[in-house]
Amino acid sequence: MQSIFTSSYLPPVQFMSHWVNTDEPIIEAHCNYAKQTYRNRCDILGANGPISLIVPVIKGRRPKVASKDVEIAYYERWQDLHWRSILSAYKSSPFFEYYMDDFAVFYEKQYKFLLDFNNELMQVILDALDINKDLKFTEKFDRVLADDILDYRESIHPKKDYSQLDLNFKPIKYRQVFSDRYEFIPNLSVIDLIFNKGPEAIDLLEDSILK
Repeated sequence: MQSIFTSSYLPPVQFMSHWVNTDEPIIEAHCNYAKQTYRNRCDILGANGPISLIVPVIKGRRPKVASKDVEIAYYERWQDLHWRSILSAYKSSPFFEYYMDDFAVFYEKQYKFLLDFNNELMQVILDALDINKDLKFTEKFDRVLADDILDYRESIHPKKDYSQLDLNFKPIKYRQVFSDRYEFIPNLSVIDLIFNKGPEAIDLLEDSILK
């Protein structure tokens, strides 16, 4: 079965759980860009609690811009901020040193388009999880999809409660870096899971979707 997802910056566990449990995941490239979504945001766990990392984008004059055309803004040093936050949050996690070099390069190179940045990061995530599924993209925007295609474009959203809207997703608890300070915090960026569980991360993703 096919499933369609929006592009996502270091996507949450919910996103990746559905991704690994679908036969043919596809990234939506032609829908209009929307603010306050996972397209340019991820959530990690720092020493003082959850942190939202947001990639700034250029706000053009056009009211609607296709996701594939959204450009990243560099008027502030957000790459340094993001990497310092990730380093501070996960430097003591069991598998951070193993994966860190693969992610660090994305905070040194400047990408023009958000979609390209997200997609190349996504490939690193898939490699870390040992997932052999090619990245595929929509060729046009279809508001209504065929009945045999699962649509996650709007349901996986930082402002929506997955526990109410996504009854198939049941996140599995794992030990997080600051578990001595906080109860388990579900559905953070998948890097939280990867840095803490390493090769076991894929098993948790597969088991987080009710069959």
